[in-house]
Amino acid sequence: MPITGNMLIGASSVRGNLGTLRAIDAVTRADLEPEFGLGGSAEVDRAASLAQAAFDTYRATTPEVRAKFLEAIAQNILDLGDELINRAHQESALPIARLQGERGRTVGQLRMFAQVVRSGHHLTATIDPAQPERKPMPRVDLRLAKIPLGPVAVFGASNFPLAFSVAGGDTASALAAGAPVIVKAHSAHLGTSELVGQAIQKAVADAGLPEGVFSLLIGAGRQLGEALVAHPVIKAVGFTGSRQGGLALVRIANARPEPIPVYAEMSSINPVFLLPGALAARAEKIGQDFVDSLTMGVGQFCTNPGLVVALDSPDLQRFRQAAAEAVVKKGSATMLTPGIFDAYEKGVSQLRSQAGVTSLGEGVEAEAGTWGARPAVFVTDASTFLASHALQDEVFGPSSLVLVARDVDELIAIAEHVEGQLTATLQLEASDDDIARRLLPVLERKVGRILANGFPTGVEVGYAMVHGGPFPATSNAAFTSVGASAIDRFLRPVSYQDLPDRLLPPALQDANPLNLWRLKDGERVKG
Repeated sequence: MPITGNMLIGASSVRGNLGTLRAIDAVTRADLEPEFGLGGSAEVDRAASLAQAAFDTYRATTPEVRAKFLEAIAQNILDLGDELINRAHQESALPIARLQGERGRTVGQLRMFAQVVRSGHHLTATIDPAQPERKPMPRVDLRLAKIPLGPVAVFGASNFPLAFSVAGGDTASALAAGAPVIVKAHSAHLGTSELVGQAIQKAVADAGLPEGVFSLLIGAGRQLGEALVAHPVIKAVGFTGSRQGGLALVRIANARPEPIPVYAEMSSINPVFLLPGALAARAEKIGQDFVDSLTMGVGQFCTNPGLVVALDSPDLQRFRQAAAEAVVKKGSATMLTPGIFDAYEKGVSQLRSQAGVTSLGEGVEAEAGTWGARPAVFVTDASTFLASHALQDEVFGPSSLVLVARDVDELIAIAEHVEGQLTATLQLEASDDDIARRLLPVLERKVGRILANGFPTGVEVGYAMVHGGPFPATSNAAFTSVGASAIDRFLRPVSYQDLPDRLLPPALQDANPLNLWRLKDGERVKG
């Protein structure tokens, strides 16, 4: 498919007239063709009007129609072939193999949500049949099912140009819920976004769905995004990015006459606790694996292990030596955008200058004239960390801080001190269970996912995954942005009392035309 530089508003290709923007080659920083026309509030209005007109028709589609639509998007993305991968590589500097894997994840998410839609579990169909003979008062007939909130705004993420962007998890889960989607393309991967947008647009047309089910908008700066979140048609927002950006959207959403939820994934340093038994058994391997995790993808994962916590001991020295030897062998690599690189350099510089913080090791320095991020691991003691809030600020990239605690009480104090996180990891052996039992209640309050004997830079797309966590990891700790449960963000329950069977949603009708498992009188039945 040709990249036109246009927005996709419903079935139309629309040229913005509020200036132009080009994507850049992430390695050379050269401009890429074509120019993209920028839109503003008028384009937001047009896309929102189409989404509103499409909403009731789209949400009434059968599970099979919606599932096939999601599967068609997945196939259309695959059909883009190397054109998509090569453009994403230019715009992000991510390796071809990584992008091929990310495409597989994107397609897998869409197909998983097709299964979710077919199963109908997300509807939570619940029936409390009438009991006219009940004493002292009859019971009315009550039935519950979930419906979509309404049109959803999605913001493409910089670090996953496919899996968290135009057809990523937010879009896939919203479309699965029955909600039209308006995506604001990320300025770092405009060509990639248009190609994927064309794949969705084609799937909408081929399925005979209303054109307003999907639109893709392009705008410079904050104007278009702010107008999108403030628009009265929009009923929820999906965002992955910085804390500053996420909180700005939350403020706009809360200031509306009708406030709406913003599901913003923002910042996380993902503490890794190295317990004594694990260090005694495998300190060197943990050190090597830690550095491999830290530098994977140039550290540009929201689950990067940005904090390591351990008790002072000779075994910790073994870990530190292994980590230092591993990190100095790691090369510098190009980051996603010049802005992300500049922010990383600033964050690392601030760590170097912090009193009480020393360098454990840094990777190979980038060649002159390039913009490679140099991996860096620092070390400090727990008391310095506890006294400085700035030390738990996320440095997005391949940088981490090792904390040395004097005793288990200080280890627990660190866990209590850190802000909300996406993940926490325990490296442990059976001999560490007593410490782990003290840590777990704290970590359950602090994070969305707890790992044992691994590293957090890998988010499985499945039914039991939670990719979320307490603030500031996300703006709403009750939901996940990855996995089957992500659909719940865009649904709300409706109860029907004594409504005639012929007027009930199919999920609640006595004949059960969708053949769902339902909760009836408190028991799960298929009928």
